[in-house]
Amino acid sequence: MSQQDFQDRLEHSKGYGDLFDIVKRAVKQVLGLNRSGLMLYLGELPLRIAAFHQVGSNGIVLNRRIIDVFSRSAPSVAEVNSFVFTLMLHEYLHSLGYLEERDVNHLVYRISSDIFGADHPTVRMSSDPLLSKILPTDMHMEGLSPTLELVKDIERSQQPYIA
Repeated sequence: MSQQDFQDRLEHSKGYGDLFDIVKRAVKQVLGLNRSGLMLYLGELPLRIAAFHQVGSNGIVLNRRIIDVFSRSAPSVAEVNSFVFTLMLHEYLHSLGYLEERDVNHLVYRISSDIFGADHPTVRMSSDPLLSKILPTDMHMEGLSPTLELVKDIERSQQPYIA
């Protein structure tokens, strides 16, 4: 896919499944790697955690609170999609076995730059995540839910989980 194709798909994404498909295509195109059988969860996490992947698991968890706050302050849907894409890409790379944060941050920047072009919001977000600029300092931790919500239909591959 070309940079323009990736940009168009990201801009017109309608949900997490669309964005995750772009993440997987981007990693496959740039690194030649892929993984199936992942599940995506949304949770009410502490603000210092934007997302995580537990090593050895098949789940990626995104912090719903951070996404909600970013969504309310972002100038466009394309910016929100870029932000969520960056979070998902980071955790997807962890699920592929890249464990060092410095290495993953570098790969997120490299992949975003390669597939979207150097001036795209994903590239800017991968080098400056913006979290400190968008999150209010007075948000409290009360009422956090320990449960996670499974996002359905995140994997659109026809490949079975066990290949």
